[in-house]
Amino acid sequence: MATASITQAKNGLSALLDRVKAGESVIITDRGVPIARIEPIQRTDDWDARMAKLVAEGKVIPGNGMPGDELLRRMRAIERPKLPEGASLLEAVLEERESGW
Repeated sequence: MATASITQAKNGLSALLDRVKAGESVIITDRGVPIARIEPIQRTDDWDARMAKLVAEGKVIPGNGMPGDELLRRMRAIERPKLPEGASLLEAVLEERESGW
């Protein structure tokens, strides 16, 4: 990662931005103390590249189960239980909470 003082950044901004366009990050320093970082903007339209970067950084662990759309399709196909006639879902939830479950 490149570094540049404030003066160097002011005098050579175009050159620094060329480096950023090429994918490099640049740290700006004030008397040797880092105060800012100029880095390329990540494109949001390349999902696979973004995901690969997050995985490489250890920020995301890819799943090894079924794809999300298939899981959602299966969940929608599950028949939901029906409440008995006259029963209140709210009352059932409140009773469950009171029981400590």
